Amino acid sequence: MMRNGIAALAVLMAAPARAGDVEMDVVSRKATAKALEWLADQQNGDGSWGKIGFYAHNTAVTSFALFAFMSQGHFPGQGRYGPEVAKGTRFLVASARHDGYLVGSRGGNMYDHAMATLALAELWGMAGGEEVRSTLERATSLIVTTQSPEGGWRYDPEPTGHDISSTIMQVMALRAARNSGLHVPDRTFKRAIEYVKLCYDPPSGGYRYAPGWRDPAFARTAAGVCVLHLTGQYDAREIERAVEFMESLGEETARFWYGQYYAAHAMHQVGGKKWETWYYRTRKDLLARQSPDGQWGSWKGSDDAVGPEYRTAIAVIILSVPLNYLPIFQR
Repeated sequence: MMRNGIAALAVLMAAPARAGDVEMDVVSRKATAKALEWLADQQNGDGSWGKIGFYAHNTAVTSFALFAFMSQGHFPGQGRYGPEVAKGTRFLVASARHDGYLVGSRGGNMYDHAMATLALAELWGMAGGEEVRSTLERATSLIVTTQSPEGGWRYDPEPTGHDISSTIMQVMALRAARNSGLHVPDRTFKRAIEYVKLCYDPPSGGYRYAPGWRDPAFARTAAGVCVLHLTGQYDAREIERAVEFMESLGEETARFWYGQYYAAHAMHQVGGKKWETWYYRTRKDLLARQSPDGQWGSWKGSDDAVGPEYRTAIAVIILSVPLNYLPIFQR
């Protein structure tokens, strides 16, 4: 059921719910406040974020930045960074092709499209806007119509390929769209569940990149747990073993930021002691990775091809989960 626009947002911002017993401490609040100030300074003139190569003026990087602001209650017309969020929203709306594909003038892929669709769904559900809704409807329809016969998605807006990485992103976007009040066919979710289960590796408890592909790994296993929870499979027997597999690996350094973003979703949905342990350990790790010289509040680390805007946004999103502002993170 969609929230009643600004009225519901005002209530939410007045007293945000806590995510279980996990709290955001003072150190994390200061670190993320510095990070949001830095991110605001990095916004491009067209409202986008991203400055490096393919990721310059990128819809996915822009969406991650918007999530960072929204994760602390900043929406168009609301909060200190409301103007930046509004400008970023306009960039995403302007990036839509006639068929709803959200890639902008510099091109992109279904990863970018899914992140932008998810951002628009969260924005529409929380703050409204008819232009946002119209763009979101077309973007959501494109995802539904490009699902492969196997039930997954891949890089291009065509029903011709599939992998768990792209699939989780489309499922998150579709779930957010449904939460905001748009119609998404049950069959689309059902087929996505069937596909994700084909990626499951019973011997290890982890998830593969695609059925019959390489060995399971941390990030794609976190993605698998996300899909099951987002599609209502809360009691699926695979979840417990998948979480054990993730815990046995600790983290995947090659895709640290991508993996931790999905791990935050997965472990928060699992809840309880496992979520508490994961959050506090990850919080310590993230705070240690923030630029030590205090320059702008950005985060250092791998994924340099994408840029510090991406890393910084993800760090803020993860640290801010206890504030419970983003609907897609709520249980």
